[in-house]
Amino acid sequence: MNRFACLTAAVLMSAATSLAADSGTRQPLKVFILAGQSNMQGHAHIRTFEHIGLDPKTVPMLKEMQDAEGNPRICKDVWISSIGSSDSEKSGRLTAGFGAEAKGPKIGPEFTFGLYAQKKLKQPILIIKTAWGGKSIHTDFRPPSAGAYKFNENQVAQLKKQGKDLDEAKAARAKVTGHYYRLMTQHVHKVLSDIKRVYPEYDEQQGYELAGLVWFQGWNDMVDRGVYPNRDKSGGYDDYSKVLTHFIRDVRKDLKAPQLPFVIGVMGAGGPISKYTPDQKRYAAIHQNFRDAMAGPAKLPEFKGNVTAVLTENYWDNELHQLRYRDSRIKRAVNAMQKAGDITKQEAAEMQKSLRMKKFTERELRVLSTATSNFEFHYLGCAKILAGIGKGFAEAVCEMQK
Repeated sequence: MNRFACLTAAVLMSAATSLAADSGTRQPLKVFILAGQSNMQGHAHIRTFEHIGLDPKTVPMLKEMQDAEGNPRICKDVWISSIGSSDSEKSGRLTAGFGAEAKGPKIGPEFTFGLYAQKKLKQPILIIKTAWGGKSIHTDFRPPSAGAYKFNENQVAQLKKQGKDLDEAKAARAKVTGHYYRLMTQHVHKVLSDIKRVYPEYDEQQGYELAGLVWFQGWNDMVDRGVYPNRDKSGGYDDYSKVLTHFIRDVRKDLKAPQLPFVIGVMGAGGPISKYTPDQKRYAAIHQNFRDAMAGPAKLPEFKGNVTAVLTENYWDNELHQLRYRDSRIKRAVNAMQKAGDITKQEAAEMQKSLRMKKFTERELRVLSTATSNFEFHYLGCAKILAGIGKGFAEAVCEMQK
């Protein structure tokens, strides 16, 4: 081979290597959908971040969530578009503040989901979050293939007892059925049709991949004894499983992603049933029945390998729960004395303060004062719990990427 031929071959080989390397780095943008109701919105105020640092096991997670100055981290390579958590769409680089807007700034699972998904996948990520508080899957998120909502015998009897017209009730229900399913899918299509609007650095030649959907919903279904009259019995929530199965199929069909990885965030507010305190135990059977029903679709053969259930009860803070239970017993005892007229309101306040100082260590009092910002059904508005859940969702969906 002459000198010119050798030089030409070397140039071509160099160019081919360069193109191959460039092609290897230009992976499709990973797009994740986070959908559900108030717990997907997230009610953990950022002031509860301090609590994360009180547990040596979660200190590393706090370091991921904060920058060097102790402020919530702004993710360079994770962008988000969120609707439902605020009055209008919020978008931009992922940071704290994409939780429920009222009395914020707050986080939901999206914050640590984005942090850990990006850390594992090592590439840019776009999150599309659609979450509205107080919504059911039996009606609000009802998917098309589940058909019209049907009133059960107890509901029909109750409507007749109240003197209401059954046809009118059916028409009213039909009008709202599936409304939030449609809003969810419409927003996903809207974002995907113009990704640069949300993620300005997006390269259209790079393309995108729908890499997973996380579903975190269920409270409104779990507490609805009208829709689920046998909820305290085995199989009492079977209809939830059936509708969720339709939901998974329909979302995949509507988004043209037949193997879309799907994570079911199983309701776990209150923690593991085995660790319920005495005041919780009357709900134990109902809660376990519902959790089993939520996780049910992940066991179906048709979803093997691409649908998984994450038990959010595993991220509940049992130490915090026990501290709150002990504190509630002190409050009840003091309040009973005040109600009986044995002590004044001022004396009750002083006694409660004194008892807390005796019964709790300095660290325990600090946990009690920093850990919560909302109700138990919102996972106590505890960033440690919600951040753990978001991390768990990321690990589950990234595992399915393999």
